[in-house]
Amino acid sequence: MKKTLLILFTLFLNLHALNISHSQIKNASTVLLKINEENIRDVKLTFDKQNINFNENPFENNSFYALLPISYYQNLGDNRIIISYIKDSKKIFKGLALKIIDGKYKSEVINVKPSIFKPDKAKEARVKKEYQEAMEVYNSISPKIYWNEEFIYPINSAITSDFGTKRVYNGQLKSYHGGTDFKAKDNTPILASNSGIVRISANRFYAGNSIVIDHGHGVYSCYFHLNKMNFKVGDFINKGEVIGLSGSTGRITGPHLHFTFRINGIQVDPLQAIEVLNKLKAF
Repeated sequence: MKKTLLILFTLFLNLHALNISHSQIKNASTVLLKINEENIRDVKLTFDKQNINFNENPFENNSFYALLPISYYQNLGDNRIIISYIKDSKKIFKGLALKIIDGKYKSEVINVKPSIFKPDKAKEARVKKEYQEAMEVYNSISPKIYWNEEFIYPINSAITSDFGTKRVYNGQLKSYHGGTDFKAKDNTPILASNSGIVRISANRFYAGNSIVIDHGHGVYSCYFHLNKMNFKVGDFINKGEVIGLSGSTGRITGPHLHFTFRINGIQVDPLQAIEVLNKLKAF
């Protein structure tokens, strides 16, 4: 009896030390994991093809956290997260169940000029180059964290197109909407969602004038279709600063702000990501 109670107590401690924000989540969402344990190192997780290092939690002692981005295209159903770390020279493994459910994202039809919808070879080369450059940024994980306050929305405005909506361009299903569109007239001030370093500040074929902020630990916020950009690559930007003015640049049918997030290189729902990130202090 005593042995059984000891086993149950040990299991309780292990579960208490390891926390997960969601046991069931939509595709294209972010999961927050946290482990509270003294004298551990090399904390990592494996999920499908992702291998992610935990970071020291800047808001709590003896605490590590990881952000697990779930791809829009992730297979639905029951999955397993494996966490490992070293303690007292022993490698310890723990497992957590995670169920991925269908986000049931909407569909919308968009009509654009053929020259924009299907760029010529020169523009295709430009698009490919810009994509490769952006992915090099998104796949780079800064060991530092640049924020210590909650994330905010870049503009207080109505949402005109939700994240994840299937995009049917000129009658052809081409992609899904990788961000959240906010209603914004030309030259509306756009705010930095949180502090960080500007990694992209450029005019791009699809995204127009774009600013991408590195918040550290693999978290990036992105602001597209701007008329004006107030910061250049390498600048440090503080939460709430005006990064630029909204506009109609790039492949677009009218002025608005396209706002998105990348975490560990994977595109995720920006508003759900903000909700999860803001739990880090209290989670």
